[in-house]
Amino acid sequence: MKVVRSGEVAAQPVEEQGAKGTTVRWLIGRPDGAPNFAMRVFELEPGGSTPLHAHAWEHEAYILEGAAEVVTDSGPTAVSQGDAVLVLPEERHRFRNAGAGTARFLCMVPLPPED
Repeated sequence: MKVVRSGEVAAQPVEEQGAKGTTVRWLIGRPDGAPNFAMRVFELEPGGSTPLHAHAWEHEAYILEGAAEVVTDSGPTAVSQGDAVLVLPEERHRFRNAGAGTARFLCMVPLPPED
């Protein structure tokens, strides 16, 4: 078992092209012995966003704080504290801060198979 306080995990800037004002904290992942899923916390500064992207796996997000939009090819959807989001495989998406303060959300993704 592992227990970690999110504030004790270093925030790393999201550097993919199209990201702006966004950090990620890898709370739990393969280095911790997790065999199937990774848990991360994203923090978006006002005006910040993740890059518009798609991938072969689903992921789930839970909004911890702030106001955000999840932007897909269908347009933006407003989300806020307490909302849960399912992003389907191959669905183009981006999370964008839509408020004046920090937007923070948990994001869980499957880990790729080990070689």
